[in-house]
Order: sequence, then structure tokens, then C-alpha cells
Amino acid sequence: MFFRYFAGLLGQKPYRAAALGLLLAAVAVGLVAAQDQGQNQPQNQSQNPNSQPAAPEAGGPTGDVGPYAVPKKKEEPPPPPPEKPKRVEGMPDYSIKVEVPVVNLDVAVITKDGQFIPGLQKGNFRIFEDGAPQQITTFNITEAPITAVLLVEFAATNYYFMSDALNASYNFAGSLKKDDWVAIEYYDMKPHVLVDFTQDKRAVFGALGTLRIPGFSETNMFDALYDTLDRLDRVEGKKYVILVSSGVDTFSKLNLDQMLKKIKATKDIAIYPESIGRAEREYVEAHGGTLSHGVAPIQNIDYLQADNEMQTFARLTGGKWYSPRFDGELPGIFKEIAGDIRNQYSISYHPTNTKLDGTYRKLHVEVVAPDGGPLTVKNQKGKDVKYTVVAREGYTAKHQVD
Repeated sequence: MFFRYFAGLLGQKPYRAAALGLLLAAVAVGLVAAQDQGQNQPQNQSQNPNSQPAAPEAGGPTGDVGPYAVPKKKEEPPPPPPEKPKRVEGMPDYSIKVEVPVVNLDVAVITKDGQFIPGLQKGNFRIFEDGAPQQITTFNITEAPITAVLLVEFAATNYYFMSDALNASYNFAGSLKKDDWVAIEYYDMKPHVLVDFTQDKRAVFGALGTLRIPGFSETNMFDALYDTLDRLDRVEGKKYVILVSSGVDTFSKLNLDQMLKKIKATKDIAIYPESIGRAEREYVEAHGGTLSHGVAPIQNIDYLQADNEMQTFARLTGGKWYSPRFDGELPGIFKEIAGDIRNQYSISYHPTNTKLDGTYRKLHVEVVAPDGGPLTVKNQKGKDVKYTVVAREGYTAKHQVD
């Protein structure tokens, strides 16, 4: 009808031009509308007239009706890379590692009766390394459980020696406390571990109870002590070796020089040797006889040399050597050892010689009065008491190995 109306206008001459213009404008508007409808119609729907209308794109609903869509998660840009520190002109590009050596020293100050002298302060001690005075950095009084190895000579050498060794071992076991860690080991031709570190005193006494019939007559003390020190090097903290022995070495692969080198290289290990067989040795010597040690007789000079070697082991490590004559002395000896190793002054310092060159440094510890003069110790009766300063004689300056 619309087109018929325009056709009628076109038939009338006065309205012909205006009608033609309106007709062209209407055609143009229809084309634009058709084009917009074709662009907004989804492609799939134009191909498949039976398909359902697609849901609006993510971003929420477009009107009051129709499905809702979950908005798309906005993709955040990655964080910017960290800025590199600005290099300062003239500053070298490297790090510095400084090793400051520390020497830890346990010192016991005891009377001639073996009683620990308490109450001393940091100012009462003077430390010298190779003759040079050192500045003490830390100072404490320690009383703690012990970690020790009882190393016993038990071989087919002499009945009295074996009896003394067993009596000394049982007395040591009787002096233990519940928090102490102890390992039991004996040696003849080679070392034998009876029980590893334990806090069970029943296990300790049970291990000693197996020492009944000796096997070989050799007493290879150097090999056994070297092996024990090597094992203890891997144990943390302060350790002790209670060496119950005649000190005679008969057939070791190692010699005395190698043994001393090993002792000087160890750290945090103190050796407390106790000689056995002293009463028998003195009796045989007084009667002009020769004491047998296994299958071969041993001269008294050999025992004296063995005593001297064990004294050296004790002195180098900060321990103490004992040579009891009678069994009745044993409880007092091990009470003294227990008081010595449970109560100590723990001192540390940074040596003035900082070179870690593997050299052996000699140490000397003095106890002085607050004014720097000699320290006087009196007993309860007001009499002067003689005392002894027990500390290791030196250490080897070397790099620490983790």
C-alpha cells in the first residue's frame, strides 16, 4: 500500500519530484536496517534456523530478562621483574668471608685431695698461648653429665693385673649417674666394644660381667687408644677416656710418635689413665724378681716407661694420671675423677695468632688473685691449701671440618 501511495503521487505531475525523493529515502533506511540486523544475528543461527538464541557474552545480563553469565576473570599482567641493585662505581663485585678461630678450654682447679675449688671468677684466670697473653671472651662454670669411654686392658698377662682392671672398672661403673653416657670397651690384640653409648647402668655392669676368661696375651694399647680417639672425634661435645691399663704396649702397628701426634690433633677429649698392678710390681721388684707380662718377662723399667707415657697422655689432654696401690683407693679415685670432669671452668678466647697453619700451640693457665698476685686458698680451719690447675697443654691450629 505504501508503494501504491507513492505511485499515485508520481502519476501527478506537480508532486512527481517530491514523491521520488521520499521513495529513495525510504529505500535507503530499509537497507541500513537490514544490514544492522544481519550483523547482530549470530552466524550459527543464520545457518541453522532451528538453533536456540545464544547466551549473552560474559559480562553480566544485557537486559531485564534472559540468562545470566559469569563474568570473565580479568587477566592480571605479570609482576614486573625485581630491579637489579645499582652498582656503585669503584666498588668491587665480590663477597668477603672471615674465619675467626675460637679456642675452648676446660680448666679444673682442685686441691691435693681432689676437691674442686668453686667460686673463681673470670679475673682469676690468665691464659697464655706460646707465651703470649690471651683475652678471655667467655667464662662459665659447668656441671653436666659426662660422655665417657671406659677402655680396659683385659688380656692373658697376669692374674693380679686382670683383677685390678676389673675392680677399677666396677668402681667406675658405680660412680655413674643416671644422665651419663658411657661406652665399655676392652682390648688385648685388638679393641672390642662390649656396649655402645648407653645411660643404662645395668647394661654397663652386664658388659663388665662378660670379662671372665681372657683370650690373647698381647696388649696393643696404642692401636686400641688410637681407634677409640678416632671414634670419639665424631661425637659432639666434651668427651673422656678412662684408660685402665698397665700401659705396656706389646705388638701395636702404631708407635709412640704416631700416638702422640693423634692425641695432639684431637679436640674436646681428655684422657684419665689409671695404672694397674702397682702392688704386684713393687712386691716382685723388692724381691729381685721379674714380673711376667704374658709370655715374656717385663723389666721394671718398662713399666716405669709405660707410666710416663700415660702421664703424658693425661697432661696433653687436660686429664690426670692415677696409680693406686690398693683396691681401697679406687672409690676415692673415681669420686675425684667424677668431681673433676663434672665441675669445670669453661673458658674460650680468640687467639692473637689467627693463622690456621696446622702448628701446635702450647697453652699455659694460671690462677691469680684479683690484684694479679698469687691466689691463696684456705680450708675451713684457715690453713693454706695447695691446689693444682688441670688443663690441656696445647692444641693444633687447623681449619674446622664440618
